[in-house]
Amino acid sequence: MNIRFIFCTLAGLGALHAPVWAQDRIYRCGNEYTNNVTPAQAKNCKLVEGGNVTVVQGIKPKAAKAGAAASATSGTPAGSKVDAAEQKSRDSDARLILQSELAKAESRQAELLKEFNNGEPEKLGSEVRNHQKYLDRVAELKASLARNESDMAGIRRELGRVTGSTAAR
Repeated sequence: MNIRFIFCTLAGLGALHAPVWAQDRIYRCGNEYTNNVTPAQAKNCKLVEGGNVTVVQGIKPKAAKAGAAASATSGTPAGSKVDAAEQKSRDSDARLILQSELAKAESRQAELLKEFNNGEPEKLGSEVRNHQKYLDRVAELKASLARNESDMAGIRRELGRVTGSTAAR
């Protein structure tokens, strides 16, 4: 009785693994896999060796409507336009903000130029004995001046864009 049980169990396990043993040859044709010999030979596909291949077909996402994509990126409902008066108001606000930022940057530049003193700023108390500290501060002031000048140039460019977009209307 035990022998029959063991034999039936082994036969059942063998039947479960039979599909693995009977897998056909798999051919790779670029990014595609096939087990059809004739099309694979016609396309000069390569035989895949060294294990089983599992290919899972993916699903293609549905195409989004153009209006839905536009509304998702702009934050406004699809098909709606901004009022000309509202746009003028936004441009005016942007111009005022940029002008105030430019004024701050220009005042900061004036302070940095005054402190820089044509490359010879006044020595601070700790810099009298340590000349390297003084040189480091001079280099830092020079870098700050260059960075602030670059910031002002960027603000001026942006201000020109805002003013130019208002003039174009």
